[in-house]
Amino acid sequence: MTYTNILQIDDDADDCDFFMEALHAVSNADYTAERNPVEALHKLIRKELQPDLIFLDLNMPIMSGFELLAELKRQDSTSSIPVIIFSTSQMQENKNKAARFGAAGYICKPSDFNEMKTILKNFTV
Repeated sequence: MTYTNILQIDDDADDCDFFMEALHAVSNADYTAERNPVEALHKLIRKELQPDLIFLDLNMPIMSGFELLAELKRQDSTSSIPVIIFSTSQMQENKNKAARFGAAGYICKPSDFNEMKTILKNFTV
């Protein structure tokens, strides 16, 4: 499936910039970055953000990616939005937990720009 409105929730500004540059190199999809998971949740619930796909980091302060994912899946207004866990962690335990919590996928963050473009091309037009 292709997506046209992507939200990335990640507290690392450099990771967001890298993601955005790769996305814009392969797609015209709309992109929004939210660095505060609690604020992202509130904006999603209030429908200030209406993405058709979310890329979610796991290791964030205030609220972890798993906590946010669980809350997104509990809310009627956000439960149907596919969430891809996008993390540096390669631990199988995290991949299994993400699937149990309802993630649509799990991708380990690449450090290579071309690899990042290839990943994002698979989700966008």
